[in-house]
Amino acid sequence: MRRFSNISIAAVTAVALLGGAWLLRSGAETHAPPQPSAAQARAGAHVDRPAAAPLPPSPPDRVRIPSIRVDAPLTGLGLTPQGSLDVPPAARNNLAGWYEAGTTPGEKGTAIVAGHVDNAEGPAVFYRLGALKKGSTIEIERLDGTVALFSVDAIEVYDARDFPDEKVYGAARRPELRVITCGGGYSAATGYQGNVVVFAHLTGSR
Repeated sequence: MRRFSNISIAAVTAVALLGGAWLLRSGAETHAPPQPSAAQARAGAHVDRPAAAPLPPSPPDRVRIPSIRVDAPLTGLGLTPQGSLDVPPAARNNLAGWYEAGTTPGEKGTAIVAGHVDNAEGPAVFYRLGALKKGSTIEIERLDGTVALFSVDAIEVYDARDFPDEKVYGAARRPELRVITCGGGYSAATGYQGNVVVFAHLTGSR
């Protein structure tokens, strides 16, 4: 790839540093977000649904993940002065963002959507992302009136020190989607220690 070569783990660590205040106040033992099991990783048995033909470029407007009750507007995200991916405003707990300088969801390539797992008030838009299962559907409503339908291939969690930039952000030969939030261990000093990443590919549209 190298389209996302300037986005390292700092891109998603920013989400972690702005989240976690609720866990810090309320206790991670009681309120820790769900984490994906090993069965949801790529190594587990799963038959991909056939990939659909790419859609024309169109900015996304909304993300829906019915199985975990996500239904949220999308805002465009750019890069910070340090070259990492910016994040949605932490105070808006039901808002996700997409990297608007990259691939739009549904066109050929790797589209990126990111959001908070929690904020100072409680769970945020992707709090239940780690509970997602292979084969689940992610719907991206686009400004051209189409809805891009993605099938989940894997849900994995990575420690910040071992975040696989190329695997997550690398170019794809079909329309793919990554949905990213905070996850892994939690430290009161530094926030979440890693990230939950959902891998999905386009299977249809309406």
